[in-house]
Amino acid sequence: MEDLTDVYNDLIMEHSMNSYNKKELENADYSQIGHNPNCGDEITLQIKMNGDVIQDMAFSGHGCAISQASTSIMIDTLRGKTIEEAKEIVRIFIEMIKRETTDEKELKKLEDAIAFKNVSNMPARVKCALLAWHTIEEILEKNGK
Repeated sequence: MEDLTDVYNDLIMEHSMNSYNKKELENADYSQIGHNPNCGDEITLQIKMNGDVIQDMAFSGHGCAISQASTSIMIDTLRGKTIEEAKEIVRIFIEMIKRETTDEKELKKLEDAIAFKNVSNMPARVKCALLAWHTIEEILEKNGK
């Protein structure tokens, strides 16, 4: 039987190499650049809203496999969510990476983003995994209701 860690690694590799979320988003309501000066990762996150629901998201930019996959999986996780739901999921993800939460019920809300749970054991990769999440957090704080 395949180890869960292997499934997560496969998911991360798949999203880092073949992200269908890496594209330009026409008529985006919000666009924000996220930059990690430590390793040079840089993304531009675009969001299209429908009322207070995240209708669609996309990203462009470059970076390591972790930052690219984390961005893509975050988009899949937050698409269709309200601003409030998105803020909660972002908070849980950041707390998981910083080892501030281990509550299984909370972590279930992360869906596939839970694949990054082990990144908390790799201090050099933490900022890579968090880049997109901090970027969306900025957008939601500035523009959220």
